[in-house]
Amino acid sequence: MPAVAYVEVAELLGEELAELQLRVLAAGDHLDNRITHPRVQKPGLAFAGYYDYIRPGRVQIIGESETAYLKTLRREERAARFAHIAAMPIPVFVITKGIEPFPTFLARCREHGLPVLSSPELSWRVIRLLSFFLEDHLVPVAYVHAVLVEIYGLGVLLIGKSGVGKSEAALDLITRGHSLVADDRVTIRRYPSGELIGYCEEPGRHLMELRGLGIINAKDLFGLAAVRERKSIDLVIELERWEEGKEYERLGLDETVYPILDTRLPYIRMPVATGRNVANLVEIAARNHVLKLQGHDSARAFVRKLEAELERKRHV
Repeated sequence: MPAVAYVEVAELLGEELAELQLRVLAAGDHLDNRITHPRVQKPGLAFAGYYDYIRPGRVQIIGESETAYLKTLRREERAARFAHIAAMPIPVFVITKGIEPFPTFLARCREHGLPVLSSPELSWRVIRLLSFFLEDHLVPVAYVHAVLVEIYGLGVLLIGKSGVGKSEAALDLITRGHSLVADDRVTIRRYPSGELIGYCEEPGRHLMELRGLGIINAKDLFGLAAVRERKSIDLVIELERWEEGKEYERLGLDETVYPILDTRLPYIRMPVATGRNVANLVEIAARNHVLKLQGHDSARAFVRKLEAELERKRHV
């Protein structure tokens, strides 16, 4: 199940945004306010009285232009605007360029538990870094029990029940020159482009759990080329134990999909039986998928050839 994406205001004060040198000016006891939208906003129109332009859940940036406009307002009018805006569903204000905020503004924000942060950086830089940070943290996310490997440039997600041999297949693929992205627990994020990116969170990065051996570090054992930090997911292969009498795809004509975060990915169900080289089959499946992306579908080409031959014989 996808996790609900949000960022608490306190996270803006962490190491990832240390360059902004953010400090708390007001409502420091409400840093658990939730930011739910990846785009930041400048509240100039709201300060001008157009309150409907405020979008809930967004970081509000106050820079020189907003401050200059506020100075043109009468004191009573400015105070009324501050009171109205501070009561809106805003998670946090960030004031740029070290501008000194109006005392009445800080007072209204404290009353409503609305944190105010300050940065000495220019607005464009604050907006840029905050946007990158929020886009990376607020996209939909899912956690999947699987193994993610890169094969011929494709991100291949191996799923299946525990003990079916996902990690062992991945280890075999690494020895063939392919790369490990994540073993056992894959974090998947869907970006606005629709791309699904998978990776492994610390402390499990580069690690694999192999029954009988325990925990190994793929990077230490096989070198830097054997691992990737993150990879887009292009194909899902489910490994399952072979069951006598169960129907399995034989021609490869049925194109099935596997949904992750509302994105439909090409999907192959691959039976695992004694004597089958799973890594070899996964590698071939990846090769075949590359050919399909290039416009060559072996199964459909075979069917077309067979149909043409039957048509020819009917006219003999």
